[in-house]
Amino acid sequence: MQFNPILAIDGYKTSHREQYPQGTNRVYSNFTPRGNRYFSSPIADDRLVFFGLQGFLQWFMVDLFNEKFFAQPEHQVVDDYQQLMDSYLGKGAVSVEHIRALHRLGYLPLEIKSLDEGSKVPMKIPVLTITNTLDEFFWLVNYLESVMSAELWKSSTNATVAHHYRQICQRWAEQTCDDGQHIDFQCHDFSFRGMSGLHDAAQSGMGHLLSFTGTDSIPSILYARQYYTPAEDYFIAGTIPATEHSVMCMGEEQGEIATFRRLLTELYPQGFVSVVSDTWDYWKVLTEYSRELKSEIMAREGRLVFRPDSGDPVEILCGTGDDSDRHPSRTPEQKGSVEVLWDIFGGTVNARGYRVLDPHVGLIYGDSITLERANQILSRLEAKGFASSNVVFGVGSYTYQYNTRDTFGFAMKATWGEVNGVGRAIFKQPKTDSGLKKSAKGLLRVERNEAGEYYLLDQQSWAQEKGGELKTRFLNGKLMNVEDLSVLRQRLAA
Repeated sequence: MQFNPILAIDGYKTSHREQYPQGTNRVYSNFTPRGNRYFSSPIADDRLVFFGLQGFLQWFMVDLFNEKFFAQPEHQVVDDYQQLMDSYLGKGAVSVEHIRALHRLGYLPLEIKSLDEGSKVPMKIPVLTITNTLDEFFWLVNYLESVMSAELWKSSTNATVAHHYRQICQRWAEQTCDDGQHIDFQCHDFSFRGMSGLHDAAQSGMGHLLSFTGTDSIPSILYARQYYTPAEDYFIAGTIPATEHSVMCMGEEQGEIATFRRLLTELYPQGFVSVVSDTWDYWKVLTEYSRELKSEIMAREGRLVFRPDSGDPVEILCGTGDDSDRHPSRTPEQKGSVEVLWDIFGGTVNARGYRVLDPHVGLIYGDSITLERANQILSRLEAKGFASSNVVFGVGSYTYQYNTRDTFGFAMKATWGEVNGVGRAIFKQPKTDSGLKKSAKGLLRVERNEAGEYYLLDQQSWAQEKGGELKTRFLNGKLMNVEDLSVLRQRLAA
């Protein structure tokens, strides 16, 4: 959906220009994660991964405004605005002259400063500030609040979630694996079909790519290429051939093993291939078909990845029995998928003393995975004597869509302004609030302490505000201090 971006607002924003005190010539606002009380993670650290501003600035503030606003005839832009406001608020209720003036100016007279994307930011630290650069357009600053909030909260939230998945994978790899070479692909993005549309899938799905290189969301790769411009030969992400239930069903239940055999010997005689295995009887596939196909599986130069897709992920992978129980009469359900494959295909014991499945077989579980479940699965595997590298997680919309702006309490608030050229520090502190909504006051500067942590200084002078860690990213219609994906990944990894 593409439309005049000057209309990408909440309706009440249209009346605020006249409501500000007469003589207002500057508004200064910030966008801040105020708290993480709705974010649950086994390794919660009270930090947010800031991400998504550069892409938004390019596609919306530059490309869309230039194409659908500044490049359009003045009468068309103004008439469209007038007609909508007349029908929406009443004829003549809203002036259009400020819209005409902006169109004639030819660019957005704004300065947006932010912290580095890929940084870990404590709660209550502003990730960006925005102010007008020409007095006449003071109204434009908070006019853009709704679209900026809508486009930015989710990218940072999902980048944070993905980072926590990576930390969980790293924690268990350090304990149970010889190295962490598998981690880049240990969490694979399956969320596309569960997101709020194509653009959402591309933009927020790229948050996953700050921490991992496995995704099935091709739009996220395209978004990275277009707005985070890595080198042409830079590896953004990849995937492997994989079946779905329609493929297995078309082969029919009585022909399921034949479908497996065709996949392994004809279509993919080498390399990785993932096969959904619970279309009918998952445990039959794992205990009977895998034994019958063992010679074909072991003869391949590659890996067959079994994909269970229903049931309790923890029990399917790790079993329903006692992790210390080694009795041979246990059922496959009691043993769990990893142990069943070990019994059939064996493997090696790594330098840390944990069992690693033969490289010809593997497992990926992609249904209803959460941070808590991923951690529980890897913990259970450790208790059973298996390395964490034996499983891959498909991370879907259950993880990346079950969030809101309130997950990290994002809000954009004005903290400073000028009226008739005289500055005034402003703030919000509701008596009926718990303290979550208390805002900073005045001009802001963010610095780092000796440990590298961000901290906030408010009530600054303009000279002080120009220093610190908030860097200009957008100035009068142009992007500044552009960075690519490789830099963001390195920053977060560090």
